[in-house]
Amino acid sequence: MGQVTVFGGPARRRRWSDEERLQILGEAFAPGALVAQVARRHDVSTGLIYTWRRNFRRRAAASDASAVAPGFVEAVVVDEPPAELPAAHAVIVVELPGGTRVSIFGSAPPAVAAAVLKALTR
Repeated sequence: MGQVTVFGGPARRRRWSDEERLQILGEAFAPGALVAQVARRHDVSTGLIYTWRRNFRRRAAASDASAVAPGFVEAVVVDEPPAELPAAHAVIVVELPGGTRVSIFGSAPPAVAAAVLKALTR
């Protein structure tokens, strides 16, 4: 009777669930943690941990952007001009997705207001 040798296929890549990835990311980016130590402990490369973080951030940003549905806002046209407010009481309020509000008061220097609005459009 002859000898039979069974060869296995190529080594399979490990599959990590989103929960496992988030747990490893939480460990890796905790205050005082070293990504290299966490990577060694879980037997993954540091590059993979950074890739997971980038992918989760992209997914989170995409879900935030898709949460705001485009639509129309009713415009009201009035013949009379609005009452003038003193510059100290004038306010520009910008509401961002996620409930964040940015207020720019009329007393702010024009250069500061322009810089804030430019930063928000990035």
